Amino acid sequence: MSEFTSPLVLMMLPDRQWSVYEKFEYHVGELESGIVLRVEKGFQTDLASIPRIVWPILPPHGNYGKAAVIHDYCYVHAIESKEWADNVFREAMGVLGISRWKRFTMYWAVRLFGKGNF
Repeated sequence: MSEFTSPLVLMMLPDRQWSVYEKFEYHVGELESGIVLRVEKGFQTDLASIPRIVWPILPPHGNYGKAAVIHDYCYVHAIESKEWADNVFREAMGVLGISRWKRFTMYWAVRLFGKGNF
């Protein structure tokens, strides 16, 4: 089963960037991959890359922050494929209890516009 094993602890950096202050893990489960994603201390993220005009509805630092960090980690390290990373993002948002409409909206935003190192 999918799960996060520890809290997300971040340190604020300039220019709306964040640094992971304590490592954390996400166990990818529903995708049956057997993969544990370990985000190390010092990994930098902007959390959710959401255009400023949408921030009143979907702020970049919402309760989907852990899922956004995992997604950024997958993109930066080109883990599996873009499609796989986007599916992990959707799965992780489900684990966090993010509402269906937010999961749907954010998933399709990254599917259509997300850019990674693949």
